[in-house]
Amino acid sequence: MKSLFKLILNVIPRPLLIRLSYVIRPLMVLILKGQKYTDPIDDKSFSSFLPYGYEKQRPNVLSPSTLSLERHRLFWLYLKRETDFFSSSKRVLHFAPEQAFYKRFKKMEQLDYVTTDLNSPLADVKADICDLPFKDDEFDVIFCNHVLEHIPDDTQAMKELYRVLKPGGYGIFQIPQDLSRETTFEDDSITDRRERAKIFGQYDHVRIYGRDYFDKLRSVGFKVEEVDYTASFSAEDIDKYRLAKGEILPVVSK
Repeated sequence: MKSLFKLILNVIPRPLLIRLSYVIRPLMVLILKGQKYTDPIDDKSFSSFLPYGYEKQRPNVLSPSTLSLERHRLFWLYLKRETDFFSSSKRVLHFAPEQAFYKRFKKMEQLDYVTTDLNSPLADVKADICDLPFKDDEFDVIFCNHVLEHIPDDTQAMKELYRVLKPGGYGIFQIPQDLSRETTFEDDSITDRRERAKIFGQYDHVRIYGRDYFDKLRSVGFKVEEVDYTASFSAEDIDKYRLAKGEILPVVSK
């Protein structure tokens, strides 16, 4: 199964993968039903999760019911426990909306929920993150998770995110990050897809962020909170929810 998942992830385009997942998911939910691990997004439990990864597969991380990964479950738990996102009225901008959240957020009547992306079939507004078609100070909340590592001019993208966020608003901007690196690494001379996947995690990533990611966000105006939210969980719950211990959740505000 591990090799099959790796082949699927590297061969099938992501928009098609999203569509195919709706067909495959119910079967995987039945096969893996159990009590050992729980997806907090829908509270369903399983004997194991699925493997996931483009170049290097991680075992037991992909929820068969919501298709969430460690970062999605951490994101959900933070919103649920630390914010009023699920109870108050907000205008929300969500880049490249994840399947784990899209339908759930769409159904929340108190939200004015806008999705955007250049390629995602789930996007309401097709837009370039470096040139957004929105007014200044328009959104109370912005989610931009695992997007910036695909953007050549991420500084311009960050400026646009800052521009459309309301004063007093907040955002969560997750990225693949190597916390052992002080500085972000980029190298446009690496053009081979397999080599890029080895170095950057995916062939279509243009950088691997270091700890300076937080300073880069601050440089465009954001206030940044570097939240190690997994520190609030017991070892048992980290394993139960299949979280990545020590992952930093970048929470920004204006």
